Amino acid sequence: MKLDDVDSIAASLAGVRRTSVEGLSQWRFHGRLVARQLDTSHLVIRVESDVRDSLVRQHPETFSVPTKFAKHMMVVADLAGDADAIEDAIEAAWELQRRSG
Repeated sequence: MKLDDVDSIAASLAGVRRTSVEGLSQWRFHGRLVARQLDTSHLVIRVESDVRDSLVRQHPETFSVPTKFAKHMMVVADLAGDADAIEDAIEAAWELQRRSG
């Protein structure tokens, strides 16, 4: 998966807008974080803790939780990993933020 793919997925979700901070893309639903680019090959996605645990367990080659994100509702996706799982995680993040608003 490439960042253009992430952008296409996020753009298809109602209310999600792409912005850029210091050259890195981020996608937000009415100001609430859905996902943001960490570097050219990694994305941090906001998901509930149980979803995060499931993603890491089912797709360890794609998802991880570095120490700095351990206390947050976030998972890091390696864009070289399972594209379908990353898309599902982005959609789960969008759904989380829709329910929060």
